[in-house]
Amino acid sequence: MILCALVLMVATTVAVAMGVQPAAGDCNGVFFSLQGNLLDSGPLSAAVNVMCLLATGGIMLALNKVLSYVRSVTHLMASAFFLLQLAHPSGLVALNAGTLLGLLTTMATLPLFASYQDRHSQRSIFLIFAMIATASMFHYGSLALLPAFLLSFRNMGVLNLKGLLAMLFGLITPFWIVLGLGLATPADLRGPHMLGIWTVVGHPVTPQLVLVVAATLLGIVLTIKNLMTIMNYRMQTRVYNAFFVLVLIMAVVALCIDYGNAAVYLPLLGLMVAIQVAHAHTLGKSPLRYVSLLLLIVGCIAFYTIQLL
Repeated sequence: MILCALVLMVATTVAVAMGVQPAAGDCNGVFFSLQGNLLDSGPLSAAVNVMCLLATGGIMLALNKVLSYVRSVTHLMASAFFLLQLAHPSGLVALNAGTLLGLLTTMATLPLFASYQDRHSQRSIFLIFAMIATASMFHYGSLALLPAFLLSFRNMGVLNLKGLLAMLFGLITPFWIVLGLGLATPADLRGPHMLGIWTVVGHPVTPQLVLVVAATLLGIVLTIKNLMTIMNYRMQTRVYNAFFVLVLIMAVVALCIDYGNAAVYLPLLGLMVAIQVAHAHTLGKSPLRYVSLLLLIVGCIAFYTIQLL
């Protein structure tokens, strides 16, 4: 894991030095935009971006040590996440919405899991949906998390009438505050501009498209394989892992209907795939699983090199 983190930092430095530009996309939210200094490529922006990626991997490891949603204590989850980010160098050179979306997901995971069968978890519900609503003001990509968290709170057994009211107030309160303080007006409301993945049919195949398809297929295959075993776990662990499957599904759906913003959803997809990689490695007993890890390393480095050249 430490080696993968160091490789990620070195790869980011090389990408910045070679003038790799951030991935283009629609960076608008409901009221505001992430365009500006936050996305300017440069050493400081790239350094903050890498720190956020490292924090995302670290938080997921810390959560697993406490909640054990991956049965064995392994650092492979963070290692695979760092490798998958390496495969998309344009997402490394500047702080971007995709990195922040992945970090938001990990930060919201703890209060979600802590609410398991807790009928008094309205504060957690309010907090998570308020975070998603706030993030949506800056980028629509965060709205992809809404169905996953809504269904997961239902699976946690806490989505009663009070929970639904907490969710509703969580979604409304950030907009109420922004409009009440005059930071935005209803006239500033913007709609999303989405381009589906079908719009690239007939166009030359790009490394980004190959990466999206490869990561999606890897995630789906590993998820199906892992579920055969995870279904025998105790209920609480099954519910935890169901959340990751839901986020994986929503990331794939978002990539299909909003492919123009693929760079926003790739870190989230990579995070969910990394969890499935960790499951597959810890659940498998065949020595061939080490070969598959080597193939993952080689593939991610190959993607990085091709896009850099």
